[in-house]
Amino acid sequence: MKIVLRQDVPKLGESGSVQNVATGYARNFLIPQGMAVVATAGELKVASHNQAVQERKIVKQEQQQQALADRIGGQRLEFTARSGAQGRLYGSITAGDVADRLTQAVGEEIDRRKVVLDDAIRSVGEHRVTVHLVGRLRPQVTVIVHGESDEEEPVVAADDAVAADDALGADDVVAADDAGDETESEGVVSEQSAERPGKRGKGRSGHPEPGSAHDDTKTETTAEGPAVAPVDGVPGAYGEVETEGGATTETEVEGKAVKVADEMGT
Repeated sequence: MKIVLRQDVPKLGESGSVQNVATGYARNFLIPQGMAVVATAGELKVASHNQAVQERKIVKQEQQQQALADRIGGQRLEFTARSGAQGRLYGSITAGDVADRLTQAVGEEIDRRKVVLDDAIRSVGEHRVTVHLVGRLRPQVTVIVHGESDEEEPVVAADDAVAADDALGADDVVAADDAGDETESEGVVSEQSAERPGKRGKGRSGHPEPGSAHDDTKTETTAEGPAVAPVDGVPGAYGEVETEGGATTETEVEGKAVKVADEMGT
């Protein structure tokens, strides 16, 4: 279907140009949006007149922007972006990025819509990009993308992991040695206990081990220490000997037994 564009349409044409498009595209999108009209005889005549006027205008604009096109042509714009091992960028370089960098380079505002970039740049290397200023003025620039690899970080992380594993291994070895020493010590104690079966269950000096059951049926007599001679039938030559009577306790004084009551003067 033949139409006349009323405004610039990306990837189709400029305002006033005559284009052939699919019928559905024209009737369902371009015409309802006011972007084009059906190319009738009257519209074609108007379009022809407007085209002549537009061409004269374009020629004048080309003369005005020739100096700018000369400054833009041959520019090398460098970018640095994070990239993977295969040179693929984590992000992208867009037409807006190119326009901003080109504006800084030439010192004049460059509309991002003038940068012809079908798709954003997503890989490192050199890329040729066209800047469509007006009419036949289409200077090209070179966009150079340098990759900033993150490969070193995983290596550092791996070294830290190895160091951590080594430290953990050393701790395990020390723990194993300590456990072996404890086991060996327990074995020595067990052997010593086995060599002295008669002493088992008793502490130092033959006393029962704390917490062990007391055997009332067994009585041991020791011959150590001086003999204690009874005084008047009361054991204990020296010191005080108390009996179950309490008040009738007798005390040895100068070899004689006296009543406690007598000693107290009663």
